[in-house]
Amino acid sequence: MKAAIAVNELFKQYGSKTALDGITFDVSAGGCFGLLGPNGAGKSTTMKILSGLLEPDRGSVAIFGKAAGKERDSIKELIGYVPQSITLYEKLSARDNLRFFGDMYKVPKRELTSRIGEVLEQVGLADRAKDAVSTFSGGMKRRVNIAAALLHRPKLIIMDEPTVGIDPQSRNHIFEMIRSLKQGGVTVLYSTHYMEEVEALCEDLAIVDHGRVIASGSLDDVLEKHGTQAVYLELQDGSRPPIPNGFGAPVPKGRGWTVETSSPLDALASWAQACRSASLGVKQLEIVRPSLEAVFLSLTGTTLRDN
Repeated sequence: MKAAIAVNELFKQYGSKTALDGITFDVSAGGCFGLLGPNGAGKSTTMKILSGLLEPDRGSVAIFGKAAGKERDSIKELIGYVPQSITLYEKLSARDNLRFFGDMYKVPKRELTSRIGEVLEQVGLADRAKDAVSTFSGGMKRRVNIAAALLHRPKLIIMDEPTVGIDPQSRNHIFEMIRSLKQGGVTVLYSTHYMEEVEALCEDLAIVDHGRVIASGSLDDVLEKHGTQAVYLELQDGSRPPIPNGFGAPVPKGRGWTVETSSPLDALASWAQACRSASLGVKQLEIVRPSLEAVFLSLTGTTLRDN
């Protein structure tokens, strides 16, 4: 499949601090690509370079085959950027905010009014078009931010932490919107700290740490290469389960317990026998695939890092 984004050996230095140290990855057109990493790993710097807000010190970026350095103006027409911080005028209505951004994106004035109505409908805020943004919840403001990025019908949407601090309703609406964009052939680059969001939305991903890509590929390939299968057990009385013979001690997970193993069938059989011998009521016993969170933790050594 044709690459929507081709990133090759990106380097970026801030004084003595190295933000990017040779980042390389490709994003296929028409899908959702997850960009993961602890705080300070280089995600936001990468996304700002891709959106044209920063210049790399070295390396190259191509967007739909266009070289970022040489064809910047034509590339900007292809990209909608949703920043991590909310960039709206609180005293203006949602409609007036979008009119401002539509002018910035050079949407023809004869189309802008109807286009504003379309994107507000798309983000589920058509009924609040005339209301001041200051009256909106955090999730609603983020949806207006996304609407602004959609005004000029971009082929690529870059989203930097779009669900931080929002309500479940807005989060679900953003998920459905991303799925709809993909169905319409739009490519989505999605940066987040929430592993379950990547598992729900993304076909491919890259994990970044210390300014380098440390794992990349399809979601299934990354889980298979870097993860370990596990067996999950939940007892009816919620008690601590016995240790399956020949395997390590189970660790708590949710309402139950897991044992990570390269021999999940043997572990499952051993655990079932241990529960049967102890006359324990089993509510759930199954083999589960590796979680992206466990893979991320094993590769980076952390879930979040402040610096």
